[in-house]
Amino acid sequence: MADFRMNQAAPPVIKNLLIFNGLVFLAQTIFGNNAFDPVNNLFALHDIRSEFFRPHQFVTHMFMHGDIYHILFNMLALWMFGSILENVWGSKRFLIFYVLCGLGAAILHLAVLYFELTPDYETLQHLANNFPRDEGRIRDLLIRVNSPTVGASGAIFGCLAAFGYLFPNSLIYLYFFIPLKAKWFVIIYAAIELWLGVANSAGDNVAHWAHLGGALVGFLLVLYWNKRNRRHFY
Repeated sequence: MADFRMNQAAPPVIKNLLIFNGLVFLAQTIFGNNAFDPVNNLFALHDIRSEFFRPHQFVTHMFMHGDIYHILFNMLALWMFGSILENVWGSKRFLIFYVLCGLGAAILHLAVLYFELTPDYETLQHLANNFPRDEGRIRDLLIRVNSPTVGASGAIFGCLAAFGYLFPNSLIYLYFFIPLKAKWFVIIYAAIELWLGVANSAGDNVAHWAHLGGALVGFLLVLYWNKRNRRHFY
């Protein structure tokens, strides 16, 4: 059981995650933050058929972000929800939870991406075997199939799902003004992400299935831990 007298505004894992994400974003900014810069090619998450895919990207993509608004929003959410979870669970369990949620988000995202990009790979193969080649079309398809995915959003959605499960009646203030219970906030947000994912709104440049994967893993983890150890689980 967590000792709430020892609660910290920024417990150790949260503090280090905030610092590390900030340093990585600084490196991205310095070395270029676009689809084909060296940092993205090496550390962002790519489709498993991409020439840039590497296994370590399952972890490294969680510490990268697309722009200043992306990292600010994610780090604010991480601090808001993650700090409470780390204070309740302790640093070790929270870190395990965070990483597993991020991995779950990446796995579901890549599974969906595999099916979404299959027609593009087939078109590329067809264009490569036909002359004269449509170089413009080939270039556009190569950009699409090699597009990187970055962000801690999947792991943070796991934190949000856990918070909604543990503290369902806590109030979350939308836009710092509209009160909404955590359980309804999580359900509504997940429903929106599911609808956007099914609608395949690729134009918004958001990995909706990664968000859902992180939330699903987070929910299943707290459900499992709670059933195993009700006497010592908050």
